[in-house]
Amino acid sequence: MANRLINETSPYLLQHAHNPVDWYAWGPEALERAAAEDKLILLSIGYSACHWCHVMEHESFENPSIAKVMN
Repeated sequence: MANRLINETSPYLLQHAHNPVDWYAWGPEALERAAAEDKLILLSIGYSACHWCHVMEHESFENPSIAKVMN
């Protein structure tokens, strides 16, 4: 199932569009939700051809248990 990143144009963000993590692109919506829920922001920065970004996605962001904690 896709998350809200499915509507983004960035190749890096689109790579995470099917992660179980409830990702937000950086912007007012993410900041407002974090403030409303009194949550910290976990910021992932990378690029689509980054080897270690793919490793992090596979080992962490695709893991439902880790996604549950992050969400």
